[in-house]
Amino acid sequence: MPAGTTYDGPSEPTEAVIATWRAESARLVGALARMTRDVDLAEDLAQDALVAALEQWPVSGIPENPSAWLMTTAKRRGVDHFRRADTLRRKVAELEHGLGRGGPEEAGMPDLDDQVEHIEDDVLRLVFLTCHPSLSPESRAALTLRLVGGLTTAEIARAFLTSESTMGQRISRAKRTLTSAGAELEMPTGEERTARLDDVMAVVYLVFNEGYAVTAGEDWMRPDLTAEATRLARMLAGLAPDEPEVLGLQALLELQGSRTAARLSPDGTPVLLEAQDRTSWDQLMIRRGLAALRAASVLASRGRPVGRYFLQASIAAEHATATRIEDTDWVRIAALYNVLAGAAPGPVVEVNRAVAHGRAYGAAAGLAVLDAIDPDSLADSPLLPSVRGDLLERAGRHAGASACFAEAATRTRNEGERRVLLRRAEHNRWLTHG
Repeated sequence: MPAGTTYDGPSEPTEAVIATWRAESARLVGALARMTRDVDLAEDLAQDALVAALEQWPVSGIPENPSAWLMTTAKRRGVDHFRRADTLRRKVAELEHGLGRGGPEEAGMPDLDDQVEHIEDDVLRLVFLTCHPSLSPESRAALTLRLVGGLTTAEIARAFLTSESTMGQRISRAKRTLTSAGAELEMPTGEERTARLDDVMAVVYLVFNEGYAVTAGEDWMRPDLTAEATRLARMLAGLAPDEPEVLGLQALLELQGSRTAARLSPDGTPVLLEAQDRTSWDQLMIRRGLAALRAASVLASRGRPVGRYFLQASIAAEHATATRIEDTDWVRIAALYNVLAGAAPGPVVEVNRAVAHGRAYGAAAGLAVLDAIDPDSLADSPLLPSVRGDLLERAGRHAGASACFAEAATRTRNEGERRVLLRRAEHNRWLTHG
């Protein structure tokens, strides 16, 4: 929530705390890490502020600017921490500068706008820090989801199919590794920034995907994560405007994120692409996405290399510009997936290519692509049986489709997706038996 705005979120205090934390935790940790030069301490201070809000807001009410309240409270906890360490008195002066006097319990809060305005870049710095070369890809992703995405250790553990204790240890080791490597919360420049850019884009995309299709739990999606990832992609595009892949990433997230409001029915039931009300797609995000894609295309025409994000954005643009599902140019989408399969080969791309070929050339063509995929490459993912069920349904083979949807339902760990799959399994079972 930008500083100086009037709070318009949930009216129940505990829900307000949770909503504010999800929206602001990355900015809070990023700003505190910059001030304290200690990521672990920054997260502890942010968590202390969260606990304070859970204790105080139900009693004193929701503050007019909740994000600024959290920032001020965390800063004051930081001041207290450094006051207890005589050798770090200099840090006290840095933290107290401009903070004003008195505690967060004062009836009149100080002017906090200046204290949160300057932290807009801190999240991006935090992403570059969590993508430090001293960390493994798995640790980068986990730490980014924790510090930038605001996910709990339990949520990240579910996403990585591991235990909460194992994930907690991995995150703790990652923080220690950053400390040992002397990593600083500064934006890298030159070759170092270029080298880290691919990792940063991959992590931003990971955060978006976790929000767009939640790995496990009751929620079908987490719009707060998709919104934060899209914001980071915009910031990256501003940082590297001559990189077509960065522009492609922004375009992809804008175009996919534009569908958010249409992906749930009023009663909370997930709505698949073909059944979505396209008039509810966010037209501003579509315009932003198409503009970023055009800018990337200009760079590509000048010989700059493009890759998977640009190609996926090109596919998303075909959906975004089709007024009705019937207007979708599936032949072009299938052709783009063929190029993507060469640029970024993998089983997930092949499954999506099967969907596109099934729409463009008939279910049999899609099944042919699907049959060439090694089933072990997707382990226990519901993706393969769910797409096979869709193609079999289109081919009129309803008994097989029902079995595939039922199998996919046993594999998914997302309750919304499970309900959709079971509903489709039952529908095809009814078509089979009448």
